[in-house]
Amino acid sequence: MRVLIAAGGTAGHINPALAIAGALKAADPAAEIHFAGRKEGMEYGLVTKAGYPFHHIEINGFQRKPTLKNVGRNVVALYHLALSGPRTAAILKEVRPDLVIGCGGYVSGPVVRAAAKKGIKTAIHEQNAFPGVTNKLLAKDVDVVFAASAAAVEKLGAPEKTLVVGNPVRPEILNRDRAAARASVHAGDRTVILSFGGSLGARRINEVVAELCAWEQANDLPVLHLHATGSRGVKLFEDLEAKNHFAPGANLVVKEYIDNMPDLLAAADLVISRSGALTLAELEAMGRASILIPSPNVAENHQYYNALELQNAGAAIVIEEKDLTGIKLIETVHALLAEPGKLTAMGTAAKTLGNPKSLELITAKLLELVNGK
Repeated sequence: MRVLIAAGGTAGHINPALAIAGALKAADPAAEIHFAGRKEGMEYGLVTKAGYPFHHIEINGFQRKPTLKNVGRNVVALYHLALSGPRTAAILKEVRPDLVIGCGGYVSGPVVRAAAKKGIKTAIHEQNAFPGVTNKLLAKDVDVVFAASAAAVEKLGAPEKTLVVGNPVRPEILNRDRAAARASVHAGDRTVILSFGGSLGARRINEVVAELCAWEQANDLPVLHLHATGSRGVKLFEDLEAKNHFAPGANLVVKEYIDNMPDLLAAADLVISRSGALTLAELEAMGRASILIPSPNVAENHQYYNALELQNAGAAIVIEEKDLTGIKLIETVHALLAEPGKLTAMGTAAKTLGNPKSLELITAKLLELVNGK
């Protein structure tokens, strides 16, 4: 079996794609799995690190806001779009796949569409409750549509061939031991709060978390707070420490980037983060309470709709960035800590939303598709 997976843009697209690749390889060790994506994108590093062959195709989205800079970007996007047809044809000719899977990002569009036109078996996976434009366009052409959320089925426009399977998460997320993880960060009996805004960092999250950390230290709370600033937030957070009169120490650990997320999620009682599909899938798999701050800078505002599903289930509290202040975050955390059993109940609710068999369901259907059963 030869498989080509197209995914790019964000970890929320790429990590589910890698999880699917790993599951297919486990089910069929002889399978040859290739990836297509942008060489300048996040996918190149993650895919090559995982050891899969990578095929470069350049494709960009069009910018809607009419600025001079965006005009230039759109000219480049048109150029790449014109080249995407021949490049896709060359990749398909080289790989000769039996199956092509699109896991999101602009790169999925030309690759999956060309494969479908050639009669190659095709599938897509939509990670969000509010589907992206690319997958909505592809849904009518592919053989199978996988949706993470039931809320996405009608929006994708192909309910007759759509399966609700959840978001696949890395096996190491599902297998982490909580007691061992808490011991590794010396949590003791303290409530562990984990906060982050992504690998680059989110300025507003850094600002309000700094106020929260200052409040925690001023009130000597029995809390261990673990915070990742992101690469763009390192200097900012150092300045905020001085401004708000707090400092890392026994109850506060500040890092640029979290490279052991499975361990920290296992140790955490409360997570403060954006609401990308990958993050939410991991919160659900782990069963963690959360305060979710959707990014306002994503297509179709999909992070907000993702977050609402957890809030409606009693698993999270959603604070939109336009309403986010340090005081608002402090009040929210204070209320959660003050109610015995509240974080545990929210975590239990989160776990009911996850699908631990997501990878099994996806893999079984893909093998069925390829084998024609």
